[in-house]
Amino acid sequence: MLTGLDSGQIIVSAYTDGSGGVCPMLAAHRRGGRTSLASFARAWDRYTEAQSARRATERELRTLRAMLEASLWYEPDRGDLDRAVAELRERGRERPKRDTGERNRSRELRGRPGWAWLRVFRRLDDWEAALAIAEEQRADQAAARLAERERPLERV
Repeated sequence: MLTGLDSGQIIVSAYTDGSGGVCPMLAAHRRGGRTSLASFARAWDRYTEAQSARRATERELRTLRAMLEASLWYEPDRGDLDRAVAELRERGRERPKRDTGERNRSRELRGRPGWAWLRVFRRLDDWEAALAIAEEQRADQAAARLAERERPLERV
């Protein structure tokens, strides 16, 4: 985005203005920056208080440049956070996990199709095929129950 600020006419309150002016995000995009932060565009327009598309003032551009450069140099103070994370990890090692009585049967059941109670489908046609199989199985089970009810009792 910094390169984009130097290389073209930057505008506010629009994506382009038809005469070569572009918003800072489009300027960055045209120079290889791949970003899609709509929140930046809203914040930029709110900061500039523009009612219609216009060229950004020098002051607005200096402020944007200063904020972008500051964001590159910013190193958050993580001392307390890193220490707290280390303490939590250490406590986790000290305390053994509770036995819930459940056991992992994934190795045992891996080769058995449909063993999981929840299956993830990445494609609609896969889900529809699985649904058709399930409905067919349900129909077969219902037919078997009906046939069993209608079978005459045998005398011994």
